[in-house]
Amino acid sequence: QVQLVESGGGLVQTGGSLRLSCAATGLTSRSYSMAWFRQAPGKERAFVAAISWSFGIKNYADSVKGRFTISRDNVEKTVYLQMSSLKPEDTAVYYCAAARAFSLKDNDYDYWGQGTQVTVSS
Repeated sequence: QVQLVESGGGLVQTGGSLRLSCAATGLTSRSYSMAWFRQAPGKERAFVAAISWSFGIKNYADSVKGRFTISRDNVEKTVYLQMSSLKPEDTAVYYCAAARAFSLKDNDYDYWGQGTQVTVSS
């Protein structure tokens, strides 16, 4: 059974930093790509960042480029999202997801975590 467990969310002031973690268990293949999505109140879920498992290919939403960094530890099967220069508009529930193919679309992701809340105060 595949499980993705996020951690690291919380309350931070504008300009602050947080690091989210996503621990994956039950993934039987090393070929899974991983991504972070977020959903703010009253808005649709949106792509944040993705990383391929094998070659470390990365992609970011324009709104987070230069501020967020996605990385992974293949041995620990953990994906991280380092978030810096946080803004109030980054406030959302952040979800970790896994997919067989590298994608920016949430419909392509097979497994999802429960989400972790990030709140940025102004």
